[in-house]
Amino acid sequence: MKRSGSADLPLHYGYVPKWLAERMAKLGLAVTESILMEYGQQEFLRRMSDPFWFQSLGAVMGMDWHSSGITTSVMGALKRAINPHAKELGIYICGGKGKFSKEAPQELLRVAEQTGLDGNELVKFSKLSAKVDNTAVQDGFQLYTHNFIVSSKGDWSVIQQGMSAGSKMARRYHWHSKDLHSFIEEPHTAVCGVNQGEILNLTATAADNTRASILALTKEKPELMMQEIQQLIMPSHHDVRSEDVDLKRLGTVLWLASEQQLQSFEELLLLQGVGPRTIQSLTLVSEVIHGTPSRFKDPARFAFAHGGKDGHPFPVPIKVYDETISTLQNAVYKAKLGETDKQEAIKSLHTLAAKAEKNFIPNEQFDALIEKERNESWKYGGKTVFGDAKRPKAKGVQLRLF
Repeated sequence: MKRSGSADLPLHYGYVPKWLAERMAKLGLAVTESILMEYGQQEFLRRMSDPFWFQSLGAVMGMDWHSSGITTSVMGALKRAINPHAKELGIYICGGKGKFSKEAPQELLRVAEQTGLDGNELVKFSKLSAKVDNTAVQDGFQLYTHNFIVSSKGDWSVIQQGMSAGSKMARRYHWHSKDLHSFIEEPHTAVCGVNQGEILNLTATAADNTRASILALTKEKPELMMQEIQQLIMPSHHDVRSEDVDLKRLGTVLWLASEQQLQSFEELLLLQGVGPRTIQSLTLVSEVIHGTPSRFKDPARFAFAHGGKDGHPFPVPIKVYDETISTLQNAVYKAKLGETDKQEAIKSLHTLAAKAEKNFIPNEQFDALIEKERNESWKYGGKTVFGDAKRPKAKGVQLRLF
């Protein structure tokens, strides 16, 4: 078990409209089921504990790619979608934002009744992880959300977030039960953020004497190590810029989604009938499901699947989003029946794009790409929190993608 990472995110106020929240839940469930079927519970928990992967998941769901709102919105969507199927999936999500975070202990005890796990121990882990991030590490961030994700085997991850009104930033902390040996000595694999001066970190090895004095008073000796620090610091700018994205990787996604390529690869024949724009989204979703940890260092790239609710990098293309969900749900359903062809076809999207990167040379059409997506958004039922995308009066952008 380890505290696996954290991320610094600009505080972002607003709401998730119903039309997006419903789709986030459906896509989140389909992605979760795909990961569990292909890689298992432990891998799903590992990914949830990776701040880069989690941010990429939020971006591919249509949330604002850089903001603090990803945390509560993604966890809320996953909890609504996964918990009704928890017994089948073997994954339970407890806690939430504000008052719902305080419900985690009772929810964990109910999970224990259903699974035979040690509920008191799970509650202890939940409270200790919150205590460490809120009290033992005094970095100026006050926790306001706490989610405890546990498997039927007793493995778990924690995702919790704190707010700093002074810096107008939020900090998300990730924990993972695998390989954690101590809650009180270097439990984190990552605490990410801009250096804001010295902090009181009672989990640091150098604080051993201080901890010993405190422990002598509290008699608290949890027996449950930080490996490497993962740093995810999101910029304050809302728009997606070329420096935020691995252009080589994005370019191969656009290349693969062209009509010509769809007709060239035998692996994609089972996806015929799915439009090129949806293939673009499916390729990025495929990477979220099947990509290795090194693939998620530029979470902004995944916003090119379904845009963002505030219109950055472009409005959410509802028709594309729905076709992506339908295709993924159909693949999961057939895989449960033993027919894995469509699931393999979706997996091949990531495989083919990754192979193509070796020889791909991106051009300088990034801004034109965003303008093209915005101009064509109305075709796909584009929406933002401000309203529906409108057909532009000007002529469309002529764009050479590769």
